[in-house]
Amino acid sequence: MKFNWNYPTTVWVGENRVNDISEACKNLSIIRPLFVTDKNLINLPFIKNIISENLKKFDKLTVFSKFTGNPIGENVEEGVDEFKKNNCDGVIAIGGGSALDVGKAIAFMSGQSRPLWDFEDIGDYWKRANEKNIPSIIAIPTTAGTGSETGRACAIINKENGTKKIIFHPKILPTIVILDPSLTLELSPRLTAATGMDALAHNLEAFCAPSFHPMAEGIALEGMKLIKNSLLTAFNDGKNLEARRNLLAASSMGSTAFQKGLGAIHSLSHPVNAQFDIHHGLSNAIFMPYVLTFNKTSIEKKIVSICDYLDLEKSFNSFLEWILDLRSKLNIPNRLSDVMDCSNLNLDELSIMAFDDPSTSGNPKKISREDLKLMYEHSISGELFK
Repeated sequence: MKFNWNYPTTVWVGENRVNDISEACKNLSIIRPLFVTDKNLINLPFIKNIISENLKKFDKLTVFSKFTGNPIGENVEEGVDEFKKNNCDGVIAIGGGSALDVGKAIAFMSGQSRPLWDFEDIGDYWKRANEKNIPSIIAIPTTAGTGSETGRACAIINKENGTKKIIFHPKILPTIVILDPSLTLELSPRLTAATGMDALAHNLEAFCAPSFHPMAEGIALEGMKLIKNSLLTAFNDGKNLEARRNLLAASSMGSTAFQKGLGAIHSLSHPVNAQFDIHHGLSNAIFMPYVLTFNKTSIEKKIVSICDYLDLEKSFNSFLEWILDLRSKLNIPNRLSDVMDCSNLNLDELSIMAFDDPSTSGNPKKISREDLKLMYEHSISGELFK
């Protein structure tokens, strides 16, 4: 077997490192940046302040924010038009996973002549890209969940068929990442919980994926440890800077680790996110125990092997109880039916979409469409697999 291992980019970490944006641009020879953030952030005082401070430092700074969570391909197209119209030469993406994904996609697509969907993460589709004119990207997360800042892909919804597509290319990876915990201090407990569970899902699924990548496993294990030690602290005390910093690190680590693979948690989540606009971290948190118990026969030894490091009793059930207890303390619902109307769900259609998701191939236990439908059914009823 042959494997390709990749590691993240330059990361600047620390309180108020957001003030180093202009220095980062100088390092990358960016003089006309496109500042990308979403509609929900653009009017917040701290974003307004970042923009106003940086307007003084550039001859021209263009702002693009015409999108919200779960962005669609048309958002990217509009951003590319803005990039080209203003003769931009780099992207500063700031916000949650959606803002970072849109910023990365805009930078990538500004150098392409083919449509976005031609670069879906299938086989070697990424080799279709023209690599010569992809500008540099600076990524600044304001949530600690997706880890998009250290990822070589972005998740964008194809509105025509209602599916969330993963667009991949090595040069989508940001050149400089700024992890500033002060930017996450105002994150609500609800979003702290959902994004933290998203980071946990990334680290957990990466650790359990069957491919050979011991370095990614080490990163995933430490990422889970940071989340276990810090997520409840940040949820209960949003101003705890150390906990916020640890969660940012764990989020970036999860994205770095999941090059090893993801699994059915993400396979089940992506169709629900695309079809019903459910927050990705929330859906990951809901599906997590159902996928864990379904996969038990394939992952039990691996889970037991890490319990000591996570200060848990050495058993699969102990790990599962920790997940269930954590969700409860974070006020995360047990069932999909607690967050959306499931009475008329077309589970056959959702299961086909889940099976076709690129995450499915990384699941440690081989799964079929029928298995995924069964997992959807359990997540609706609340019954764990025996």
